[in-house]
This record gives sequence, structure tokens and C-alpha cells, in this order.
Amino acid sequence: MEYLISICIPAYRRTAFLKRLLDSLVIQRWKNFEVVITDDSPDEQVRDLCLPYMSRLSLSYSKNPIALGTPQNWNEAIRLAKAPWIKLMHDDDWFADENSLGSFVTALQQNPEAAFIFSAYRNVQPDGRQGPSVLLSSFWYRQLKHNAAVLFSHNLIGPPSVVLFKRRDSLEFDARLKWVVDFDFYIRYLAANKPLYIPKPLVLIGISESQVTRDSFMNPQVEVPENLLLLLKTGEGQLKNIFVFDAFWRLVRNLGLRGEADIRQAGYRGAIPAPIAAMMRFQNSIPASLKRWGPASKFLMVLCYIFCRAALMQPKSFS
Repeated sequence: MEYLISICIPAYRRTAFLKRLLDSLVIQRWKNFEVVITDDSPDEQVRDLCLPYMSRLSLSYSKNPIALGTPQNWNEAIRLAKAPWIKLMHDDDWFADENSLGSFVTALQQNPEAAFIFSAYRNVQPDGRQGPSVLLSSFWYRQLKHNAAVLFSHNLIGPPSVVLFKRRDSLEFDARLKWVVDFDFYIRYLAANKPLYIPKPLVLIGISESQVTRDSFMNPQVEVPENLLLLLKTGEGQLKNIFVFDAFWRLVRNLGLRGEADIRQAGYRGAIPAPIAAMMRFQNSIPASLKRWGPASKFLMVLCYIFCRAALMQPKSFS
């Protein structure tokens, strides 16, 4: 049977979460999908969980001989997929109801030119409490369609579990990244495609202590190298976009970056874009209390953007 969608699940130990996800797949009314599970676990608990589901789903299980980690386990699941459309699902996320997958399919059938579709979602706390729907405003949707690099400012799309994309074998998640790995992928994918948004929460996102964000948020050794590497990949000319510029303004401010020494101490060894260097010098002249006050910080960011205009128009880097 030729499937339209591959549900790719990179698994690691958390069988209670994985069972919840598999149960949400069993009840889907739209059935033309396969399930691909790649297992990074050191034991057989994921395999044992999968066995009874093989009679209820078109499910293939693969044990990685050596744990691949994030995001290579994601890539491995995608490599083993057979369908033209990929639905990557983290093992602690699940579909909101029995019509969720069908809603994605309806969107792609009604928009045959689409290659990248994402939906609204809801976060679910460990105690089961659901947060409000995370929706994308029309303003940010327009910005995203115009230039996906605005994802530097906010992850407007959400985690990979909310995305359905057409397979492109040459495009994988960058194994050098973990904090910005998802929107690095989005930016590269959307360089050649416009996103299509479904303003309905089709996916529930499990919040847990084991998530990468817990170790990465406000960690200079993660945030500085990854954001600068992503800027290098997308082109420092993206700093001409004021939303991207503001994202780096906040990075410099929040992490207290004062100059090249702080960048190097955080582990980044590449060239430092001249506008970022100018931004650090500009912030060094401002009292910390003023930088921390939201309205003042935003006004000062705009001033810095204007003063950095020459460097932005002709971006250079220094080593």
C-alpha cells in the first residue's frame, strides 16, 4: 500500500507518553498513513510497547544500534519513511482528537500548492492541565510568509509536532543544533515555500522537565553559538529586518554580552557580524536598569537599529 503520510516518531524510553501518542493515532478517522518509530532507548521497553500496536497500525519499529540523540534520531525516522509527506511527532506530543490528521489532509487537498502546513496547538502540563490555544496572529502570519527569518524573533510556528511537510530528501535537521534546530529547519524549508497555517489546535504538546529547552534557555553556551551559527547560515543581511535585529538585541541584553570576549567564552569561534559588535558597544553605554525596562529598551533598540544602518546595508564581520 502506498501511504500519503509517514508519522515519524523518534522515541526514547518514555513509554507512557508514547502510548498516549499511539492511542491518538489508532483513533484517527483518516487512515492512509504509516508509523515509523526509531528507538534510541538502551532497553526493549519501547519495542515491547510497539508490538501490540503493529496489528492496529501500519507500524515499523527500528532500534538504533547506537543512540543518535537529538536531532539525528529525528532524521533517522524521516530517512526510513516511505510516504511523500512527513509528520514528525515527538513521543510526548499527541493529536487533539480523532479528526486532527484528517484536518491536515483537508488543508493540503484544498491547497495543492502547499508543501509546509502547520496548525495551532495547546500546551499540556505534567498534571494534565491544558493551556489556552497557541494561535498565530494575522500580523505575524504575514511576516512569516514574507520572510521566515522572523523566527529569530519568536518561534511563530511551534514545535515540529505541529508541522506537516512534503518530503525533501536533501533537507535534514542540523545535528549541530538543539536550541534553534526546529526553526533553523523551518527557515531553510520556507526559503523555497510559503507556509500554510491552520488556526485550529490539532496537536497537544506535552510539557516535561526533560525537554531540551530546560537546559538551553538563558544558557550562553547554547544560545550564543547556535543563534550566531544560524545567522551565519541564513546571512547576516537578515539583520536588516527589524524583528531579527530586535531578537539579537534581546539576546545581547538578556545574556549580558559586552564584547568579543563574552562571545568567545560562550563557545562561538566564528566571525562576529559587525552589527552585533556595534550593538554590544551601544548597549555598554546604557545603564542596566534602563535596558531592562521594556518601553525604554524597545526605543533604544530602534535607535541602535538606525545608528547601525550603514553596517546593516553593507554587512561585514570581524574575527
